[in-house]
Amino acid sequence: MLRFLTFFLSIALLGNAGAATLGLYTYEINSDNVSVSITDYPTDAIGAIEIPATIDGRSVTIIGENAFFSCSSLTSITIPNSVTSIGRSAFALCTGLTSITIPDSVTSIEWGTFYQCYSLTSINIADSVTSIGRSAFFRCTSLTSITIPDSVTSIGGSAFSDCIRLTSIAIPDSVTSIGWSVFDGCSGLTSVSVGNSLTRIEHYTFSGCSSLTSITIGNSVTSIGESAFDGCSSLTSITLPNSVTRIEWNAFDGCSSLTSITIPDSVTSIGGGAFADCTSLTSINIPDSVTTIGSSAFSGCTGLTSINIPNSVTTIGSSAFSGCTSLTPPHAHRATFPTASPVSGVAHSLAALA
Repeated sequence: MLRFLTFFLSIALLGNAGAATLGLYTYEINSDNVSVSITDYPTDAIGAIEIPATIDGRSVTIIGENAFFSCSSLTSITIPNSVTSIGRSAFALCTGLTSITIPDSVTSIEWGTFYQCYSLTSINIADSVTSIGRSAFFRCTSLTSITIPDSVTSIGGSAFSDCIRLTSIAIPDSVTSIGWSVFDGCSGLTSVSVGNSLTRIEHYTFSGCSSLTSITIGNSVTSIGESAFDGCSSLTSITLPNSVTRIEWNAFDGCSSLTSITIPDSVTSIGGGAFADCTSLTSINIPDSVTTIGSSAFSGCTGLTSINIPNSVTTIGSSAFSGCTSLTPPHAHRATFPTASPVSGVAHSLAALA
C-alpha cells in the first residue's frame, strides 16, 4: 500500500505547466484546441460539485491524473457526459466522497481512480466501461454493492481489495482476465459468481474473504491460482468445473469450514498446501487424472478420515498429510496409497501419518 501512496503523492506534487484557471478549476487546453482537461482542484474544497461540461467555450473531455487527489471534504461529484477519460488516481483519497456516477462516455476506470475513498457507498459504472484498473476501488471500505457491466473485459489487480462491506459480486461472461488479489480482504463478501469466459482465478483473488459461503465458477477456468481462496473460513463446499487442470499452492489453505469439494477428472496436479488446515474436510476423492500431490497438500486436515490416492499419482511431496490425526495409527489404514506406480515421496507422506 505504501508504494501506491508514494506513487500518487509524487505525481500529485508535480506542477501544471501551461495551466489556466476558471473558478476553482485548473485546466489545460488539449492539443485539438477544442477541448480541455481538468488538472487540479483545491484540496480544501467542501460539499457537492458538478463538473462543468464546458470551460472557456471548450468541452471538458478529460479529468486528469490526480485532478481531485485528496479532496477529502467533497461529498459528491457529478461528471458530465462530455468526459471520455478519467486519469489515474483522479479521485484517490477523496475520503468524504459518498457517491459518484460515471457517464456512458467513459470507457475505462484507471489505476487507483477511487483509491481509499473510505466513504463511497455506491457507484454506477456505465455500460461503456471496458476495463477497471489496478487498485481502482482499493479499500473503499463503505462500498456495499457494485455492478460490473457486461462491457467490462478486464479487472486489474487489487481493484476491490479490502472493500470490507461488499457482500456479493458477479463477474460477467465478458470478463476474460483479472489481476492478482482483486477481492483480497473483502471480509464481508458472502457470494460470488465467476463468468464463463475467465480462464484463470489468479493468485489471492478471494484470499481473506472470511464470510464467503458460496461461489459459482464458470466452465472456462483452467487453473485455481496460488492462495486464491486462502482463509475463506466460511466456505463449506465447492465444485470445480471440468475445465480445471491445476490447483496451485495454498489454493484453499485455511478453509476451515470446507466439508466437501469435488475435484474433476481434468485436474492433473494438486499444489503444495492446497488444502492445508481444512479442518472440517472428512473425505476426498482424488481422480485418476492427478499425477502430482505437492508438499503439505493436506497437512493439518484433522477431520480427514479417509482418502484414496489413485495409481496415476507419481509424486507425493513431503508432509503431504502431516497433522492428519484421524488418519494416523490406529487409523492409517483409512489412507489408500497407490500400488501400481513408482511414487516418489510416498515414504515421506507415510511417515507423516506415523
